[in-house]
Amino acid sequence: MKPLFLVFILLTTLGSCSFFKASTKGQPTNFNKILKSTDYNFKLQMAEKYYLNKDYNHAQMLYDDLYRVMKGSEHFEDIWYKYAYCAYYLKDYINAENLFKGFVEAFPNSAKSDEMDYMRAYCFYKQSPKFQLDQTNTTKAMGFMQAFIAQHPNSDKVKEATDIIEKCRAKLEEKDFESAKLYYNLRETNPAYLRAASITFNILMNNYPDSQFSDEYKLYIVKSEYLYAIQSMELKKKDRLTQVVTDCNDFNDRFPDSKLKKEVQEYLDLANSLIKKIDNEQT
Repeated sequence: MKPLFLVFILLTTLGSCSFFKASTKGQPTNFNKILKSTDYNFKLQMAEKYYLNKDYNHAQMLYDDLYRVMKGSEHFEDIWYKYAYCAYYLKDYINAENLFKGFVEAFPNSAKSDEMDYMRAYCFYKQSPKFQLDQTNTTKAMGFMQAFIAQHPNSDKVKEATDIIEKCRAKLEEKDFESAKLYYNLRETNPAYLRAASITFNILMNNYPDSQFSDEYKLYIVKSEYLYAIQSMELKKKDRLTQVVTDCNDFNDRFPDSKLKKEVQEYLDLANSLIKKIDNEQT
């Protein structure tokens, strides 16, 4: 009988410890008991355990219930904090952004408010798509990160926010570059695209004056203007070639050490040669 008694004791002990283990594995019977419980302190305790075990799906369901019934309690700030992070960890960035925003509005003096402010901006960054797609969330991420830095200049998140701004700016620049290059690539279908390319690359340079690719953008302007000029009617050809010369000289002034300088010089020589030829023909 002693072995049977020991087995009974062992099974009883394991059974008493198995409730949470089973529920964290998502077995519906045990979790439903927790979810339907009206003992909110118990429910909060279980939500904490799910959260610490990174079972954010079950934790979120419990926090969702607690969020509604424990407003104004001493636990409410922490509930909101973890409820927001559950959404974030589950990659529900739209809901997470709203919760992070709401936390800052509800607890402006909280020690966690700057963290929540940063996470709100970070949610937009997490929704930023590939550069070929609509960049609304990229622009929002930049704006909110800039606002975060202005409002929390001493935060240890400032460097991370600055890095994200630079990444967002680089993505927007890449998208604008591809748009400008598209006009240039369409030049054979219609010479008017060359003029559009020149204008767009000029805008690109103005929008990103410190870009490491500025010399490449300027070269595209030179190439576009040159190809546009040589396809122009004779009456306008000289003026447009003169613009090419101006752009080449501007390139040499601004980028004296550029690796693209040799190619620009070729266009400068071609433009000057054609201008000279036009002058000779007119005399």
